[in-house]
Amino acid sequence: MNIAKSQELLEQAQLLLPGGVSSPVRAFRAVGGQPRFIARGEGPYLWDVDGNRYIDYVLSWGPLILGHAHPAVLQALEQAARRGTSYGAPSPLEIELARLIQDFMPNLEMLRFVNSGTEATMSALRLARAFTGRDKIIKFEGCYHGHADLLLVQAGSGVATLGLPDSPGVPAATTRDTLVARFNDLEAVTRLFSEFPEAIAAVIIEPVAGNMGVVPPVAGFLAGLRQLTAQYGALLIFDEVMTGFRVHPGGAQALYGIQPDLTTLGKVIGGGLPVGAYGGRRDIMQLIAPSGSVYQAGTLSGNPLAMSAGIATLQALQDKPLWDRLLGAAEQLGTGLAAAADRAGIPIQQNRVGSMFSLFFSDAPVRDWATASHSDTERFARYFGSMLENGVYLAPSQFEAGFVSSEHSPEIIEQTILKADQAFQQLGSG
Repeated sequence: MNIAKSQELLEQAQLLLPGGVSSPVRAFRAVGGQPRFIARGEGPYLWDVDGNRYIDYVLSWGPLILGHAHPAVLQALEQAARRGTSYGAPSPLEIELARLIQDFMPNLEMLRFVNSGTEATMSALRLARAFTGRDKIIKFEGCYHGHADLLLVQAGSGVATLGLPDSPGVPAATTRDTLVARFNDLEAVTRLFSEFPEAIAAVIIEPVAGNMGVVPPVAGFLAGLRQLTAQYGALLIFDEVMTGFRVHPGGAQALYGIQPDLTTLGKVIGGGLPVGAYGGRRDIMQLIAPSGSVYQAGTLSGNPLAMSAGIATLQALQDKPLWDRLLGAAEQLGTGLAAAADRAGIPIQQNRVGSMFSLFFSDAPVRDWATASHSDTERFARYFGSMLENGVYLAPSQFEAGFVSSEHSPEIIEQTILKADQAFQQLGSG
């Protein structure tokens, strides 16, 4: 595969951008090899600057649930751009998108649009502290909630991929009120509440972890968190930046029948454009300025481009057959990968919830950060390289989730399985 132009562009980028990229995992440090510079995307495919085509299972890290350049999203963006790209003022589009989100997630009685998932989670935590009058929060090993200082503690994903300390450059005082528990370990959370019964403002969790690879909750775990937070007067925050509209049309909260107090959402509500939101109970959300005294603002919050793309995306997701196709594609892929690995005698573990999936090279089930981090990352890197060379674009890290879109047809999934078969055979012979 010719990648000369990507190599040349990386050399130029390294003079201008730290590591030559604008987000760390794109540098391929965890898997080795040459990052591809992408020229365009359409449907389930990406094309790099050298003209190579890839079946894409990254999908801009999840939000492109309709695939790249979906006609309805493009039409909405074109019409919006002709009316102006940013107003810095209220727009009826915000109301329309908020109502669509609420149709899927009725638990969000009010919400505030922001510009990223990081901004959503840091704002939700500020709000939780103000509402409860408490300072401490509980997060979980391997769960990533953005790069705000207080959350870069055992954050999985990018930090783990690069092998960096938990939070370099973050003052110890910033994270002293961040308590960490093991994912899927309700007893650990119980112990923290027993130790700090009147100091914990909130528990924040990816209800299905997606930043140590996909790791679903064990039975009773989320319900136990709901019971503990209610018992001790703390708030339960579901970070559904990744799981929202991915594991179920109504998010993980609908899939598992749990009502969090606050929810954070990410780029899927903007059709892949930079956007986020946080929302939940009306009595909590009314503390946000200008209704209340908790300050949070953003010039581009609710911008018409993101709102228009989000409206088009969520309107498409109201079609049940589309959701059924997503689930069918994910199931077909998982079944095919399992069979291919078995033929090669390669032990793997697959975790899948809705249209999110992960493949771990391990002979033990993956249910938390400890078990995820003991998977064979060197073998994953070789698998990744083989798939990339054969035209399949996977997340360049063992600790990231994969995604399917409505554009991944059965034929495209079958092509992927054939390429995986070759990759597993190479691993087995190597």
